[in-house]
Amino acid sequence: MTHTHHTGHHTGPADPLAGLPYADRVRTVTAAQALGWLRAGWMDLRASGWVSLAYGALFVAIGFALTGGLVLAGMAYLIAPMIGAFLLIAPLLALGLYRISKDVEGGRRPSLWRALTAWRANPYHILTAGLILMLYVMIWARMNVVAFALFFPHEAIALDHFVAQMFSLDGLVFTAFIMALGFAFAAFAFITNVTALPMMMDRPVDVFAAALASAMAVLRNPRVMALWAGLIVLVTGAGLLTGFLGLIVALPLVGHASWHAYRDLIKEDEEE
Repeated sequence: MTHTHHTGHHTGPADPLAGLPYADRVRTVTAAQALGWLRAGWMDLRASGWVSLAYGALFVAIGFALTGGLVLAGMAYLIAPMIGAFLLIAPLLALGLYRISKDVEGGRRPSLWRALTAWRANPYHILTAGLILMLYVMIWARMNVVAFALFFPHEAIALDHFVAQMFSLDGLVFTAFIMALGFAFAAFAFITNVTALPMMMDRPVDVFAAALASAMAVLRNPRVMALWAGLIVLVTGAGLLTGFLGLIVALPLVGHASWHAYRDLIKEDEEE
């Protein structure tokens, strides 16, 4: 019962998160800092030379291969859910970009090999995070299919049927429902992942501790983190709209910026 007499020592307003796990590990940040993360990300992108762009290009190539595969398999209707899934697992894909930023920060020359093997910094917990995200994406994809079957029980799931239905009233309601569902999935993924994977690559924490710290960072800075989520969507959206090619720059930019977000939001262990 040692903590009962602390209340009299507050000089400022009481911390609404006081007592919650990891609440004391996160800092308060400003909107100006959030814009600064993009600037710092751009500096890292420039400092890393071709390494970041090669990393971005690799994932864009995989994206093209998957999209082409779905079209050839007659499953083009899965392209939109796949793009959604890609955005959900983006923090995991960006692992190597956090490594590059850490190297730049430490004055070390970035290496593509070190970026691609960044998971080795904390393999068990990063693998666990990857499996959880994959499960999350599978649930997301399954819910898309279930929703389509519920809204259009007599339609085959094929792209021409899908496009024909989109502009009917049912189609518009379905689109609104899927967008709301996607927003809920994306919001949860953002809250639990915004600093989690950079933290797991940087120090030996497990997936649950990292997700809790991430959630506390969002709870402590709801407005700034909403702005940050908007900036990520804006940059990534611009990359997607260029037929994926812009992602060669957009992905590394967001990945490097996310490292700086983590640095500003989560205290060092010795700051306890």
